[in-house]
Amino acid sequence: MRKTVAILCTLDTKGPEAAWVREQVEALGGAALLFDIGVLGQPGVRADVTREQVSAAGGQSLAALLANPTRQLASPVMVAGATALVLRAVTEGRVHAVVGLGGTQGTANCCQVMQALPYGFPKVMVSTVASGDVAPFVGIKDVTMMFSVSDILGLNPLTRKILANAAAAAFGMASSPVSLEVASNGKPVIGMSNLGVLTDGALQAVRLFHERGYEVVVFHAVGSGGRAMEQLMRDGVIGAVFDYALGELADEMYHGLRAADAQRLTVAGDLGLPQVLCPGGLEHIGLFVPPNEVPAAWRDHLYVFHNPVILAPRLNAGELVALAREIGRRLQHTRGRACLMLPLRGTSRYGVEGGALRDAAGDRAFFAALRAAVPDTIEVVERDLGAEDPAFVAEAVDRLIALVEA
Repeated sequence: MRKTVAILCTLDTKGPEAAWVREQVEALGGAALLFDIGVLGQPGVRADVTREQVSAAGGQSLAALLANPTRQLASPVMVAGATALVLRAVTEGRVHAVVGLGGTQGTANCCQVMQALPYGFPKVMVSTVASGDVAPFVGIKDVTMMFSVSDILGLNPLTRKILANAAAAAFGMASSPVSLEVASNGKPVIGMSNLGVLTDGALQAVRLFHERGYEVVVFHAVGSGGRAMEQLMRDGVIGAVFDYALGELADEMYHGLRAADAQRLTVAGDLGLPQVLCPGGLEHIGLFVPPNEVPAAWRDHLYVFHNPVILAPRLNAGELVALAREIGRRLQHTRGRACLMLPLRGTSRYGVEGGALRDAAGDRAFFAALRAAVPDTIEVVERDLGAEDPAFVAEAVDRLIALVEA
């Protein structure tokens, strides 16, 4: 089947560049569909999906947008229209990859469309701002960001090569025979959260799940990882959860770099998915700091440098008690098939005996508050072990499999 690449850009400012990308896709044996998401000016090349069609799909006529042509008013309409039209083409099997071209505004608009597309669907964004912080553009989707190096303003030896690379990348992705499919052996895919201070335990858990015939997707619990894991639960890709690292909740509450969002720890419960929980890595938060500097607000806490620019201060007993209550509040969503395992000897390698953040009294206060806050629908299991101890991990794996196979 001939693969088709959708090209998103404003054709009044990037017509020749879009035409060049189309030529490159066609030279590789594919087809291209040009979506014009511009509003002002005249298109430099013919669009396959015109700006009139895009605006109409977004709920307003182009004439209405031109009556008061501001980006603030036009962008939401064009993004909504492009999203609806691209999604329809993807669902109907008429488009197999997407390429966006843009500066700041174009990147924001194109990436909003891409974030609405399924995981695994090829998404390539050629952007003038791709060498900076692209988190707002990528979100939790698998968007491939390509730095344009120069402005996307005319064809020249540099832009021709970079745009040709983007075309080839998108077409190559579309041509891959591998698809995102859930295993057909009747066993759900397991989503597991992890942090570097728990990796030995995570590796053991993955091995044990594999031995029992389960596939595992591991997510780095740094905010985007937890959010992506929960989105894949909603998408039906993940059917059971070993939430081993809950440090994202600590960072959300105390403004660390690993913060997720207000839905974290609620989705599996809302969906009724089997889940085993462990408060791994939430005895501390992560902070970006100038090399080897400790902010004044954290100097009275235990702390360790995860690396020279990431400080990991330990939460004190009062902070942990407040965190336990918030965890309990979020777990009120849980409708059953859930188990909370408490590693009484420490929630990460930093927090066990000999670890830089060991505070046994703080742990006791935290565990007591957590037991009081968790709803009766969740079984609480306490073990006199650390979070990475092999016996603790093995029991967590066994308990999740028992919940799945009950």
